[in-house]
Amino acid sequence: MSTTRPCSPGDRGPEPSGASGTPEADPAAVPPAEPVDRPVTGPQVRTLSLDGQSGVVPLARDFTRQALYAWGWLPAATADQRAAAEDVLLVVSELVTNACLHAEGPDRLRITCDNKVIRLEVSDRGTGQPAPRTPHRAGRPGGHGMFIVQRLCLDWGVVRAPGVAGKTVWAELGAPA
Repeated sequence: MSTTRPCSPGDRGPEPSGASGTPEADPAAVPPAEPVDRPVTGPQVRTLSLDGQSGVVPLARDFTRQALYAWGWLPAATADQRAAAEDVLLVVSELVTNACLHAEGPDRLRITCDNKVIRLEVSDRGTGQPAPRTPHRAGRPGGHGMFIVQRLCLDWGVVRAPGVAGKTVWAELGAPA
C-alpha cells in the first residue's frame, strides 16, 4: 500500500537517535558480522552514511547483509528465511537506487530490527514523491522499483521534516518464521 504516513499503523514512529536505549552503530566501527545462533531480543539499529560515497547500492547491500548476519537472519536455515533476507536486500537496493535516480542521491541508510519487523529508511535531499508506477511494458527496464517495494513490504511511506530539505522513505518487512 502506498502511504505518506510517517510510520506504520500502531507504531509511534521512528525514535530519535539513542532514544531506544540502543546506540546507533558508527559504520566505521562496525566489524564484519559473524553469524549468531540467537534471535534478536530487542530493537537493534544500524546507520550508514551514504553522503558523498560512490557505489552506494552495493555498499548499502553489503552493510545490510552484515546486519542480517549479526541479527541472526543469515545464514538462513530454511528457504523461507533465505527468501525473507533476499527480500530485505532487494528493497534496500530499490530504495537506494531510487534516491540515486530521482533524489540527488541518498544521504543515509538506517536499519531497525526487532523480532518481528525490519524497518529500512533511506534519507535523501530530493523533493519528489515516490510512487509505484504501472510499468509501461513488462520486461522493459525502469518503473518497477516502488512497485517491488509495495509488493514485498508490509507497509512503506515517506517522512518529511518541517523546514528541512529532503525526505526519508521507509519500508517495513516481516521477520522470517
